[in-house]
Amino acid sequence: MSPQKRVKNSQTPKRTSRRSKSYQTTLLAWRQKEDLSNSKGISKNEQNSPVEDFEHADVDEQAEDTLQIAVRYFEKGPFKTSRSKDKTLEKHLKTVENVAWKNGLAPEEIDILLNVTLSGKFGSAVNSRILRCMIPATVISEESVVKAVSWLCVGKCCSSTKVLFYRWLVAMFDFIDHKEKINLLYGFFFASLQDDALCPYVCHFLYLLTKKENVKPFRVRKLLDLQSKMGKQPYLHALLSLYKFFVPTLISISLPVKKKIYFKNSENLWKTALVAVRQRNQGPSPEPLKLMLGPANVRPGKRKWNSHSLIPVLNSSSRSKEYETKGMSLSDYLSRNRAFPVDQLKTFPQLLQNIHCLELPSQMGAVLNSSLLLHYINCVRDESLLLRLYHWLSQTLQEECIWYKVNNYECEKEFTNFLDTIIKAECFLQEGFYSCEAFLYKSLPLWDGFCCQSQFLQLVSWFPFSSFSEVKPFIFDRLAQLFFTSTIYFKCSVLENLKELLQNWLLGLSMDIHMKTVTDSSLETTFGGSMQSVFELIHYVGWLSTNALRLESNSPFLLHFVLDFYEKVCDIYMNYNLPLVVLFPPGIFYLALLSLDSSILNQLCYIMHRYRNNLTAAKKNELVLKTKSEFIFSSKTYQEYNNYLTAMVGCLWTSKPFQKGSYFDPEVFKKIGIAKYKTSLNLIHHPALLSYAVSFLLKECPEERTVTMSSIRGKKWNKYMDYLFSEGLQGLQLFIRSSIHHSSVP
Repeated sequence: MSPQKRVKNSQTPKRTSRRSKSYQTTLLAWRQKEDLSNSKGISKNEQNSPVEDFEHADVDEQAEDTLQIAVRYFEKGPFKTSRSKDKTLEKHLKTVENVAWKNGLAPEEIDILLNVTLSGKFGSAVNSRILRCMIPATVISEESVVKAVSWLCVGKCCSSTKVLFYRWLVAMFDFIDHKEKINLLYGFFFASLQDDALCPYVCHFLYLLTKKENVKPFRVRKLLDLQSKMGKQPYLHALLSLYKFFVPTLISISLPVKKKIYFKNSENLWKTALVAVRQRNQGPSPEPLKLMLGPANVRPGKRKWNSHSLIPVLNSSSRSKEYETKGMSLSDYLSRNRAFPVDQLKTFPQLLQNIHCLELPSQMGAVLNSSLLLHYINCVRDESLLLRLYHWLSQTLQEECIWYKVNNYECEKEFTNFLDTIIKAECFLQEGFYSCEAFLYKSLPLWDGFCCQSQFLQLVSWFPFSSFSEVKPFIFDRLAQLFFTSTIYFKCSVLENLKELLQNWLLGLSMDIHMKTVTDSSLETTFGGSMQSVFELIHYVGWLSTNALRLESNSPFLLHFVLDFYEKVCDIYMNYNLPLVVLFPPGIFYLALLSLDSSILNQLCYIMHRYRNNLTAAKKNELVLKTKSEFIFSSKTYQEYNNYLTAMVGCLWTSKPFQKGSYFDPEVFKKIGIAKYKTSLNLIHHPALLSYAVSFLLKECPEERTVTMSSIRGKKWNKYMDYLFSEGLQGLQLFIRSSIHHSSVP
């Protein structure tokens, strides 16, 4: 990059920030301020570089003067001028367009151009071009939007201009510094729903603007009337769903619980310029933020991923920075204003002191990079804040994450960093985002299982609790296809993340059930359905694991991850107080029981010990559980556990395995070196423990050249058991002490 371009990039943010410190609408005062700023900028450039910087400052000053002339022309320009016949108009239009798409427009310039556009001074074609280049360099004044809306009441602009204005409002919603006065106009916006052309875009804007106090019975009735007239349009359904979310008692009709994308993205006309301008004006991203993503280059001509631009920098509105411009201290400012500027929030004590007057950033995506603001969202639980965040995530993931539609992974690093930030926020809040659920629905069918593998699987682990039968065709069936056709390491990663998914679901259910009364009649049906979804998830993982072990030749490495999952399953009743015990399939149990790996046998013993404790506790509380839910352990569960327990005791203690109705091909035991399996399997001769027996005998009688396994009996048997326990087989120790009541040794 040439020195001239570097100077240009470094000076642009300073000039823009100077222009955005006030909201003067008087063009003369604004021009005087700009002239003073430009003269200071030139003198500073002369000190740094007498030749190149002065030339650049001169060009920059000329561009600013040209923009001021163009804005003044539109403010005082002729009425209904045809741009095809007026070269002056075309010249000023191009000036505004070039500056706007290059550096963005200051709040004062946007204020003037909005009035020009909606006042009807020029034709619809001119108004359309002005609106399409209305790109803010920093923020948009709330007063500017209010004045622009007042022009809609006059009715001097055409329908297409109104549509484009509402699209612009939706796209720039996060750039508006305040929303209080705009919310006071809620009734006007709601009345605009009667216009068929405006209805989709007004619904989108109201979806972002709505607060709980805006939900009224007459508005619900009006929306239902519109729905009966226009059909089940997604934008009307979205607004109704939002109303029901705030006040469930006002809407009796059933609405799908699933969150989805209801609106088309209105940012397409401005997105590329917003990304480029935001990156240039923000400069390098600050290092102290934990989750901040590093900047990447943006080329407006070629759409590329830019994680730094997609997650906005944490900034307060320009109004809250008034204390800086007036030389006020922060304490003096807070004594006169209730809102605490969010960019001044540095410590947790500050958050606690100002949690009642905290001013959240206008761009909600910025909270992903601030642990303090995530604390605030988690504590306050303001539904409107979460909806704004979900909306921002939905639109960003839907429109920007287009990598999965093409075979182009050159921006994988930026995309990975962005997903990592979302996952860290989900872990911090301990809940999944519904926006990510919609993203997984769209992207999993096109995912190759390789790109961003860790991030995708972690998103699956934070999948919000849902009916398993409903999401299985879209999420888990697709995951199974990749699971069976991928490497053993991918299979282990999937099992690990499914274990995390189960844990997140169990934690959510245990919290929900304890917050509700047990006598609630509607709770019984809901709770039974929730338990059924958890049961189906566990059954699904058992099916995956059984088939994966066959494909991977009973790999001990894979079996470890399978048993890790069932360590979580076996303790559902005692750890989460949920009435559910699900045993592992026979294909997993017997494979682990006859494994050559002692760590697998030890893990199996621990799981069986925990199953015993959970079933025993459930049996004691059986009468209480029957009053809570009908989803209770059946006698089949106890019978299946007893069969497993008998097989384990026979293999590890009595040397009489598989005596009751069990059949195993003798060839299986010949392959593992146990020809007389009916009398050979015990703690000494079990293939996973045979090496321990040999080591014990060599330790006891080091002078002996040969060892006799049958010599381990009597007092030596007790010493041998102590030796096994000292070798770290704690699971085996717990199982023997809890499940085997021995008066004598075998």
